[in-house]
Amino acid sequence: MSESPIDAANDLLREKGYSERDLAVHPAPRGKALLKGNSILSPLSDDAETVLRIVREAVPAHGELGTRTLRPADLRAQQSSP
Repeated sequence: MSESPIDAANDLLREKGYSERDLAVHPAPRGKALLKGNSILSPLSDDAETVLRIVREAVPAHGELGTRTLRPADLRAQQSSP
């Protein structure tokens, strides 16, 4: 069985140095996923594949983030076009 987009996103976040409390992806109704935690201003909700792409392309390593807080609008603006 292949890894789900939510599991893959959480693996990437751990590789980038985030604890689950600071930033993690959680399942939501209707196939959606939520990116939420202490390092993001408000939860980001989208389909699981899009959230995985945002984590891969737009979320910086925890050390690069420093004391800044991520904003969902900034993450969406940074992602590559599909």
